[in-house]
Amino acid sequence: MVERVLLISPRGYCAGVARAIDTVEEALKAFGSPIYVKHEIVHNKVVCDALRAKGAIFVEEVSDIPEGSVCIFSAHGIAPSVRDSAKSRNLTTIDATCPLVTKIHIEVGRFAREGTEIIYIGHHGHPEAMGVMGIRPDITQLIERAEEVKDLKVKDPNRLVYLTQTTLSVTECTGVIAALKEMFPNIRAPPSSDICYATTNRQAAIKAAARDCDLILIVGSKNSSNSTRLVETARSLGVEAYLIDTAGDIRPEWLEGKRAVGVSAGASAPEYVVQDVASYLSRGGAKVENLELIKENMRFTMPYELHNVSTQRKR
Repeated sequence: MVERVLLISPRGYCAGVARAIDTVEEALKAFGSPIYVKHEIVHNKVVCDALRAKGAIFVEEVSDIPEGSVCIFSAHGIAPSVRDSAKSRNLTTIDATCPLVTKIHIEVGRFAREGTEIIYIGHHGHPEAMGVMGIRPDITQLIERAEEVKDLKVKDPNRLVYLTQTTLSVTECTGVIAALKEMFPNIRAPPSSDICYATTNRQAAIKAAARDCDLILIVGSKNSSNSTRLVETARSLGVEAYLIDTAGDIRPEWLEGKRAVGVSAGASAPEYVVQDVASYLSRGGAKVENLELIKENMRFTMPYELHNVSTQRKR
């Protein structure tokens, strides 16, 4: 029987996700529906379903958006070719790319101007990786695992840098980076860590809380990289863990023999779902406790395009 429900913090929306969701909400107010979004604004089913109900339409190709419409670029970032396609269709674009992803885009441009080749550590097919790789594919190579390092071919090992996808786990990057340094001793690191502060903080909180939990439930969707990493982090410590979209995904057998259940959420999961999960778990009288391990106060300003449009419409 569950006796304790530990709500692990930090959890849920990071600054980039909050900004992206607010961008869609504000665009709907400013322009009305429909608003088109290139890819899901964030990787969370509950969030995207709610925005669909308000008039957001998620598409994978800019060519699917009617000419002259409003288009929002998702938090994951886009390749320059996507921006060009939007311009050719006369779309009003609003860029909701997370500023931490934009930082990597800027780094790619700077290293390219220096004549430095780039090894990008990320997941094949992930929209963030696709956006980064689309900037300078001629000098950028993507790898996921340490075993892939041996197959890399570079022009000058002394003019080489590695960058990373923001939603990776610190643990999975460590092995790849070590392999890169062994093969290319002079490879440079990014000026500052590319892994998102929220990704790092949530993983650290799971590690700190794991010793007090018999089971950890992570609120998040299957296509959310950072949510998946939280489940992997818990399991790597020997704790049973599962990824759920809502409380309705919880299986009764998971709770058998469990006294303390930890609950956290990926960076794109809404807090109200976490509270629904807590209510479900505490139905038998379990005590709900808040376990705040790291404080976060990061905030990002809204996209300037939306600010400018909103200002003009008020005049």
